[in-house]
Formats: sequence, structure tokens, C-alpha cells
Amino acid sequence: MCTLTLAWRAFDDAPVALAANRDEATDRPAEPPALRGDDDRFVAPRDAEAGGTWIGVSASGVVVAVTNRWLDADRRGDRSRGLLVRDCLQTDSATETVEAVERAVAGRSYDGFNLVIADGDDAFLLSYDGELTVTPLDPGVHVVGNVGGVVNGVERFSVPDRRREVGEERVESARSVASALPLEPGESSEEWLDRASATLADHAYGACLHGDGFGTRSFTRIRTAADADGSVAFAYADGPPCETPAEPVSLPAGFGAVGSRGADRSA
Repeated sequence: MCTLTLAWRAFDDAPVALAANRDEATDRPAEPPALRGDDDRFVAPRDAEAGGTWIGVSASGVVVAVTNRWLDADRRGDRSRGLLVRDCLQTDSATETVEAVERAVAGRSYDGFNLVIADGDDAFLLSYDGELTVTPLDPGVHVVGNVGGVVNGVERFSVPDRRREVGEERVESARSVASALPLEPGESSEEWLDRASATLADHAYGACLHGDGFGTRSFTRIRTAADADGSVAFAYADGPPCETPAEPVSLPAGFGAVGSRGADRSA
């Protein structure tokens, strides 16, 4: 289980503002965010078991994040979804990233996923259950989890029968998170991210989980810049956000700056 919140092209100063919880087995090893790839092309944490990642941002300003997608029957994917995310972070635009995913799923099989891809020009939700569905995102706030979410202002949930009870709990969590995070008049990207971060840490919204051997393992927030003089702000909590402060990740000046179109506030 994971919960992603995205404000895309909602602020003058930041085309992409994303806050996300990662839920995983407590004994699955992970490494903190660092510059990775050839020529330090992206920054991301690393799944030390499979070698991929679940979230990150590229030097060209493309933000990519993945959740599981619960299905009625498990798929036997022959490649890790985290490796797919790693591949995505080595592209130069959101549109190019979508094309890379389309090629990847045509040639290999993966477990079900929801993949959010966004830069200063375009944003997409890619949902995969053996077939890939690509949904362009409108400017505004979107919430995505394991059973779907609230996307383009519309509820898009699909709960598998075999996980009906817990699936309905995830639906209610996504709804409550979305209801807490509409844009407020005059709000900056940092202020919205502060609210999103607090919401994902608040157990009342059901997004920060604590279970027996499984729960919320980390939290990430990413904000990209709207012009070529800015840079990415990346913070990471190596633990559940209800008890672990998010620490800033040091990045080179100008890393991930976006200057192609900016963040025309239209939401």
C-alpha cells in the first residue's frame, strides 16, 4: 500500500509538488535518496532487495512515483516495478517517459501498478493490470493509492473482491486525504506541501500505517522549480512520517530545474 498526493501546475513557483508515503514489509532493506544513474541523472531512494526505486526526480525535472495496484488475481511479473521506475527517471520528459513505459510493458510483464509521471509540461497516471491505461492529468490536486484514487476531480476506484474489506478502507483513506487537500486561495506550493505532509502523517486519514511486519516505511516530498534558475527541493523521512521528520536531501544547484513552460496557475 502507498498513498501519493500530487499538485500539478497549481502554483506559479512549482509545476510539480508531490508528497507520498511508502508502505512496505518492515524487513525489506532500502537505501536513502542519493544521486544515481549515469552522470547523476536522477535522485531517488533505492530498494536494496530488487535494485530499483519507488519514487524520484530526474535532472530534467521529471517526477516519477509508483504504487501497487491491487488486482483480483496476482500477476507473475517477470521484472520489478522498481526497475521500471528507475528506467523512467533516465528519460528527458514526461511524454518520453510514457513512451518508455509503453515499450517496456509490451516486451516484459509486471505486477499491477499505478504510475504517476509529471514534469512542467505534462502529467499522467499510468495504470497497469496486464493492459496499460494512460490518463493525462489536469492541473490541480490528485490522490493515488493501491485501489485507484481521486484523479481529475473524479473518483477512480477499483477494489478487488478478494481484498474487499481492506480495499474499502483504502478507498475511504484516499477520499479523506483528497478532501483535506484542495487548493486554498493564495496558498504557496510549500504551504500546500506542509498540509499534504501533515495529512499523510495523521492517522485520522488512514495513510500512515502500522502493522505486524508491514506498514509505512518512509515519506517523500518533492517540489520542482518553475524556471531555469531554480532547483528541486527533495525531503525524505526514513520511517513513518508520524514519528520521523523529513530531512532535506542535498542536490547540486539547478538540479531538475524546469524552464520550458512553467506552472501556469489554472487550477
